Amino acid sequence: MVAERTPSQAVTEALAGTFIRGLGVLPPSVAGRLSRRGLQLDGQRLDPHLALLSSLADRISPPEAGAAAAEQREMLRVNSAIIAGRPLSGVDVRELSVAGGEGTLAARLYWPGASGLGRPPLVVWLHGGGWALGDLDTHDQPCRYLARYGRQAVLSVAYRLAPEAPFPAAVEDAVAAFEWAAEHAAELGCDPTRVAIGGDSAGGNLAAVVSQLTRDRGGPTPVTQLLVYPATDMTVTYPSERLFGEGFFLTKANMDWFEATYSAESSRSDPRMSPLLQPDLSGLPPALVVTADFDPLRDEGELYARQLQQAGVPVQLRRSPGLVHGFLNMTGVHRNIRAEVIAIAASFGAITATAV
Repeated sequence: MVAERTPSQAVTEALAGTFIRGLGVLPPSVAGRLSRRGLQLDGQRLDPHLALLSSLADRISPPEAGAAAAEQREMLRVNSAIIAGRPLSGVDVRELSVAGGEGTLAARLYWPGASGLGRPPLVVWLHGGGWALGDLDTHDQPCRYLARYGRQAVLSVAYRLAPEAPFPAAVEDAVAAFEWAAEHAAELGCDPTRVAIGGDSAGGNLAAVVSQLTRDRGGPTPVTQLLVYPATDMTVTYPSERLFGEGFFLTKANMDWFEATYSAESSRSDPRMSPLLQPDLSGLPPALVVTADFDPLRDEGELYARQLQQAGVPVQLRRSPGLVHGFLNMTGVHRNIRAEVIAIAASFGAITATAV
């Protein structure tokens, strides 16, 4: 189950969650006016409720990108609990541990509550957070949606984080966890022939890298991959990063700190860090790549999808209209976001269920 909060934390988060839900029921025109910011940029229209939430967030003074990792992690936990909404029902959850690169890792298995599924596919999920933040709790809600609406089991893995464990620790953990899942899928009650990989942001980066490395090793490979606004290239500043690097939750300062903290002394052109730079993308699993209109990582995610297609990999590219980086965690903000997350989960579930 989700880690318990202290009484004061629970009260604060409940009040903040009620406030966020109140913003979500405002008419779009009212939310847009209250945000006091333009909604049009790059030929796209920002969701008015996200514009209002972003405007409010800008006034709260979160920790600086260079603040201690522990402080940033706690802020992410608090914010995630507020914007995710009440935990989605219809999913059974249990704690377990899996193999990592150096010892065991905490993990959490989400089981779709619907009857008649038999042995569902299993998705190994790697959370976002810039390789330095995030945990099983911050991404509890997205995993619930993926399980329930994708009709698949989801194994969320707490890989090691920088700066305590910089590159390649997260890669080693992600590969080891996937290999563990492929070996133990039947024991978990899942279809051992349909073990997929997925992740958001930094986790999307790791999922792409796992797909590449397992292909090259000749061992078990993911049947499909779900890459939600993945980071794919640390060597280039893309136009979307310049357009949306301020005022849309994920900032350029955040990205610079994440990349420096994770890469440490390693070369950022290493395909295990920048999977877009992998010279051979052929033979990789079918992919659903999701980007967002107002995301600094939009362009590099879409370029990776195009390069996968050019290499002959079946790809579905979905750009989520009006949304921002991190929307997968924002299901408590507005029904439009919930509908988009449900659609993504259902689409990926269908891709994995029918993959050959």
